[in-house]
Amino acid sequence: MNRMSTFDASSWSIPKGLDQGLWFVPLGGAGEIGMNMNLFACDGRWLMVDCGITFGDDTIPGIDVVMPDPSFIAERRDKLDGLVITHAHEDHLGAVAYLWPQLQCPIYATPFAAAFLKNKLAETGLTDAVTVHILPLSGRAQIGPFDIEFVTLTHSIPEPNAVVIRTKYGAIFHTGDWKFDPDPLVGEATDFKKLEAIGREDILALIGDSTNVFTEGEAGSERQVRDSLVTLFARYTGRIAVGCFASNVARLQSIAHAAEANGRHVSLVGQSLWRIVETSRKTGYLSPDIRFYEAEEAAHLPRDKVVYICTGSQGEGRAALMRIAFDQHPDIVLEEGDVVIFSSRVIPGNDQAVHKVQNQLIRTGVDIVTWREERIHVSGHPARDELRRMYGLIRPRIAIPVHGELMHMNAHAKLAKECQVPQAVLVENGTALKFSDGTAEIMGNVWNGRLALLDGRTVALTDPIIKERKKLLFEGAVVVSVVLDNDGLVDNPQITLLGLTDPLENPNRRVAQDRDWNWIISNAVERLPKKARKDDAVIEDAVKSAVRKVFAPTGRKPLVKVHISLV
Repeated sequence: MNRMSTFDASSWSIPKGLDQGLWFVPLGGAGEIGMNMNLFACDGRWLMVDCGITFGDDTIPGIDVVMPDPSFIAERRDKLDGLVITHAHEDHLGAVAYLWPQLQCPIYATPFAAAFLKNKLAETGLTDAVTVHILPLSGRAQIGPFDIEFVTLTHSIPEPNAVVIRTKYGAIFHTGDWKFDPDPLVGEATDFKKLEAIGREDILALIGDSTNVFTEGEAGSERQVRDSLVTLFARYTGRIAVGCFASNVARLQSIAHAAEANGRHVSLVGQSLWRIVETSRKTGYLSPDIRFYEAEEAAHLPRDKVVYICTGSQGEGRAALMRIAFDQHPDIVLEEGDVVIFSSRVIPGNDQAVHKVQNQLIRTGVDIVTWREERIHVSGHPARDELRRMYGLIRPRIAIPVHGELMHMNAHAKLAKECQVPQAVLVENGTALKFSDGTAEIMGNVWNGRLALLDGRTVALTDPIIKERKKLLFEGAVVVSVVLDNDGLVDNPQITLLGLTDPLENPNRRVAQDRDWNWIISNAVERLPKKARKDDAVIEDAVKSAVRKVFAPTGRKPLVKVHISLV
């Protein structure tokens, strides 16, 4: 009989027996798209698969990078035997350079991911500290009690790997990010015979990508995109700019091919593009014969002879497309007759930022083309028919959807049941899932949270600094300076409002008309007993309380800072 298990979000009991048997504990990427971090335990020894980031949004001002909090496993790092990287996307390895000092374990990756990771480690000065074991495609390694084997699939980056994790309690097939591309252009097509062989092993569980579970059919092939770009470029006589994910090496090749077919030269605009090109050339995935121009060089080419490949297809504030759209790029100007091709889909949550860029481009007379009008993008994640085929090949006893929001994972679990998988389990970050006798049971939760990268260091999203930033963004701030001597206030207090209208200037104010800020602050201080006026903490509380009472009718709860000087 098919069964579906779900987590209990109200439960927060660290399970007993983590040092016995086989466990799965996600710390990131379960209940969200991005920030992947997966833990496996076998008789008390631990293995981590992926260590990624996600990106900040408007709710976290000034924060660009967010990552899982690894505190739970960091406390057990003497039992952490290794970190396996499935592929080189930021949401799978982007946090390594920031979190490795807490983990201090060896890392295992195939050549492309290893080369990309080493560049990131160099940026944080960890190149010599971190041991990176490079495994060949389809390579195998014994990591503590875990026998791991890479299985090459296809995705939107070179060398995407599923990982078979074999233990004495059974084998788990962790898909990573994948799809079935019959003509991937970069790398090899999927080895279906290998997957069939794995399926004959009696796989205990499949932990799988849920991103495109709502899409019927198949994701499609990069070959279709290349052919479409060749045709599309031929329509334009002005400048062409293409926004795409920097990591999609096949897409870079497709754009370069389409440019050459139309007598154009290609310029890369954005440092992440140059980094991925360097890594791709080192690992043999990009021909050294393809010349890419710097933006400064390309500025001297005729309008009908240039194609710009730009970062910022997701509306990132500091990326190339945003700067170009708002005429802030030093070398690139787009105008009427030029076109920007968005060769990517919008990641959920980025809609507003992308629309901001597109609207500004239209305002300046630039044409835009998206995947809705032309076949200029295919996803790197499996649609429903591909998921069905994977379940038919692997034939697991248990399906554990990850890499999706709850609605994605729930739909994935239902699809797995339709594919006759005996048990489907929904987990969230922190869920502790134990495997026993061919089934899985949620036994409790472990600590999980999020860290932000702030000024080069990691801080918890619950840190007072982050809370203050949020309060400043949504509620504004009031700064009050008071000067006192032994007798009381020496002068009128100084009050500064930041990001706020003054409620005392409202004609419908609820504070008496003859009471201004000087009276309100002075009264709050002077009402204190003489002895209390020598206690900074008491004065600060009194002033804060007085300010908050003024703002209470507005519904605002501003951040209040009080500076006290004694003379």
